[in-house]
Amino acid sequence: MKEENDVYAFGVDIGGTTVKLGLFDESGSVLEKWEIPTRKENGGENILPDVAKSILAKMDQKGITTREVRGIGVGAPGAVDEEGTMVGGAVNLGWSVLNIPKIMSQYVDIPVKANNDANVAALGEMWQGGGKGYSNMVAVTLGTGVGGGIIVGGKILTGATGAGGEIGHIHLEDEETECCGCKKKGCLEQYASATGIVRLAKRRLAKDDAYSILRDGEVTAKTVFDAVKAGDKVAVEIAEQFGEYLGKGLAAVAAVVNPEVFVIGGGVSKAGTILLSFVEPAFQKYVFYPCANAQFKLATLGNDAGIYGAAALVLK
Repeated sequence: MKEENDVYAFGVDIGGTTVKLGLFDESGSVLEKWEIPTRKENGGENILPDVAKSILAKMDQKGITTREVRGIGVGAPGAVDEEGTMVGGAVNLGWSVLNIPKIMSQYVDIPVKANNDANVAALGEMWQGGGKGYSNMVAVTLGTGVGGGIIVGGKILTGATGAGGEIGHIHLEDEETECCGCKKKGCLEQYASATGIVRLAKRRLAKDDAYSILRDGEVTAKTVFDAVKAGDKVAVEIAEQFGEYLGKGLAAVAAVVNPEVFVIGGGVSKAGTILLSFVEPAFQKYVFYPCANAQFKLATLGNDAGIYGAAALVLK
């Protein structure tokens, strides 16, 4: 039941297929969440108007006035500067360079803040997820690629052009012959993402004929870690190599931003705490000693991290 003088915020997470939206109270509790399709035709011109329309419809449904809304936070897939401008556009949305708050202001009379989706998800995990209680945190998203979000003193580290936290493109391997999605070679993403783990697995399986249950079916990040849990020696070797790359990369990150905690999320993290057992020893092997006390935790908000973090942009 809506009370008089309630304060609300909306969190928006723009994805390539759907836009996730959440209505939050000022304490950070999600009151309702829903999705709308991401309409990418005509250069994605309908996406932000659709978001505004959906928010206004929800306000009308709940009897919420603009005076009761602290703001709308938006997470978008691309580099976003301090002014909310997508400096390089968003290829998967069809966007060229645009300023999200400026466009949204044409449709809603509510303050809008925007940031990169991975950074926003990191803020969400710090606010209400695996990083709760910390103010210096690095969120690591292990999915199709490797994303990152860096929080220093409770604030997102955006960087000069909005590319702060792109840890997946730390260079780790001089001998790599295949290109990363960024067109360079030897990036962390090529070894620690879901597709990277498959790359490591296929290379290991091709090395010799050692028995492995991974030879019996499709090789995915999940089947690799399932095989690890089953005691498969080849799978353990693959996981150790994955851990070596990720631990080494995060040790480099720690030397720059000195976090209290690394929060690991994304599809690969569904392997659970066993994943951390391969990353932490490698991290300790390479880390600069004043940074060695960094904790490792699993993300807890899942696909909702983006809407939580987007709301935190305007509530915190």
